[in-house]
Amino acid sequence: MSRESHPSSTAADRPAAVLVGVQLQGVSGDELASSLDELERLTETLGLRVIGRVTQKRGGLGSANLLGEGKLRELAKYTGGPGFVPPFVVPGSHGASETEEVEEYEAEEEEDGDTTPQAVTVIVDHDLSPTQLRNLEKVTSVEVLDRSMVILSIFQRHARTREAKLQVEIARLVYMVPRLREANAGADRQRGGIGGKGAGESALELGRRAARDRIAALRRTLVGVQKEAETQRSRRSGNQTQAVALIGYTNAGKSRLMRGLTNETLYVADQLFATLDTTVRVLVPETRPRILISDTVGFIKNLPHDLVASFRSTLAEAEEANLHLHVIDASDPAMRDQYQVTREVLAEIGADEHPRLLILNKCDLLDAEQKNALASEFPEAILMAASIPEDVLRLHGLIRDFFESSMEEETFVIPYDEQAKVGLLYEHCRVLEELYEEDGAHLRVLAPSEVLKGLRREV
Repeated sequence: MSRESHPSSTAADRPAAVLVGVQLQGVSGDELASSLDELERLTETLGLRVIGRVTQKRGGLGSANLLGEGKLRELAKYTGGPGFVPPFVVPGSHGASETEEVEEYEAEEEEDGDTTPQAVTVIVDHDLSPTQLRNLEKVTSVEVLDRSMVILSIFQRHARTREAKLQVEIARLVYMVPRLREANAGADRQRGGIGGKGAGESALELGRRAARDRIAALRRTLVGVQKEAETQRSRRSGNQTQAVALIGYTNAGKSRLMRGLTNETLYVADQLFATLDTTVRVLVPETRPRILISDTVGFIKNLPHDLVASFRSTLAEAEEANLHLHVIDASDPAMRDQYQVTREVLAEIGADEHPRLLILNKCDLLDAEQKNALASEFPEAILMAASIPEDVLRLHGLIRDFFESSMEEETFVIPYDEQAKVGLLYEHCRVLEELYEEDGAHLRVLAPSEVLKGLRREV
């Protein structure tokens, strides 16, 4: 995708898109609508405006065309396509020509007098096989993107760090290799013949080999980058750093909360996957010892498999954190499903048993009755809004209290000729009391046991 979203443009100026969803057995109408709502937000993040939806109940997703004939024609009315998959006609055969079938469809469409065709992109809320992708493009005569490609396009646009860019490029190439094979299938038949080794097949094999070599090279580079990140995390761990990880579904408000807790100017937007790269900052006002806050990549259901594997390293901050802040958009009707998706992914990486504070964010968008209902359903949760400074300050205190609950008190006596060590205590501990006696400064401090153990050796 090469389209860019311009904030100054109106909705009418943006390219159009039509959504396609299949309601499988066991999926309710509300669940289908919720999934398409999320797909619409993904589509808008790409800079497209949704002009319609085409849905159908099906027993499975295995059909070569995904949809039935009637729904294919309904979809084609948005795009101006023929509404069916033109047959592959061998030159010189006496079968019905593609032109005749198209003319027949156009005659029917004129009788219907429905939607005026316009340039759109078809967005499918499922992963498509190469054959399905090719057939839908023939039916619609426009670009077709499945759910994985939409997410990949967003990730590619929003990746900032070297690690994220490498991960997205690997996932994109893995996704594209089978599509490359399907796209060249017609050329192989025409140039090489059945079983032949013509120019088309040679070009295809070269393209596939180049993609595999590129993937291998990117993975080698990624290993080195991840080792550097692991070294940085180990260094922080070795310094007995207290760490908090913000986790949650994409667009739950993690970045805005991060900005409030750290006083950092971070990019915040009402978009899915507005930020992808893990950001680590110091909790402000600063505590002693310092507490680091990391904002991890957002979760989403049906994340492409290769992105799950590639982005697992970005969740390492969550796996190694002492405390999770699980942020949920309390104003989203699908919040319970989003909560479950996040818990499932955390279980996959072995981080689901970490201590956590459940944050029901964006409660300023709810009325009193809705807040009371959520408080009853989630009694352990913190109802707040990241946009309200008083709420953020209250959360700051809860984070501090969590770490201090496991700290120990100790009193150090610093002789007057070693007063430089007083600064060391202030740097690594919370000083509760400081008294000056004849034998020196008496400091009663609060700190984790491991920090105190190290200070005993130095002070």
